[in-house]
Amino acid sequence: MNIVFMGPPGAGKGTQAERIVENYRIPHISTGDAFRAAMKQGTALGLEAKRYVDQGLLVPDEITNGIVRERLQEKDCENGFLLDGFPRTISQAEALDGMLTAMGREIDHVIDLHVDRDKLLARITGRRICRSCGATYHILFNPPAKEGVCDKCGGELYQRADDTVEKVGTRLDEYINKTAPLLDYYQAKGKLRKLNGEQDINAVTEEIHSILRGQAE
Repeated sequence: MNIVFMGPPGAGKGTQAERIVENYRIPHISTGDAFRAAMKQGTALGLEAKRYVDQGLLVPDEITNGIVRERLQEKDCENGFLLDGFPRTISQAEALDGMLTAMGREIDHVIDLHVDRDKLLARITGRRICRSCGATYHILFNPPAKEGVCDKCGGELYQRADDTVEKVGTRLDEYINKTAPLLDYYQAKGKLRKLNGEQDINAVTEEIHSILRGQAE
């Protein structure tokens, strides 16, 4: 099962990805994790990527594609994979198609979790994190017993700098602008599966399982 996972920040991809990889025994591959692994291992591409990262620059597609290609060739990907955060552009999607064709494989499903912009803003800007133990809360969905205080250790709760309305709005705009063409690309190929990410978490999981079970059958 070869899957690409898409959805804006706050759509719940992380939670659903954990459930998919647990049920289908395939690795969850994010570009960030792949970069870190390649740099830690000191591969040629990893060292190239590190040069850009250390300078605060975007890693060129050629290097990103190469790192993803190497990761997909590892043994744990033999039965499939879940890609998260790649591809981000049409050119990366075309490169992914090319590398998979060379491996005699293809993308089975592109799962897109859709959530209304206002709901995404509420989800992300309501997050609070404990400075002491790292526990996560939400002022609407999972509030602490006492405002601003961690239930577990009594530490101070804070809002991450990039979780403000302004920062989140910018991130959402960037995601929408960059990924809209990508969704059209996969729609044209008949690979896109759009899901309502505003549903209960378990309902979203069941929809995903229905899609994947159909493929397995």
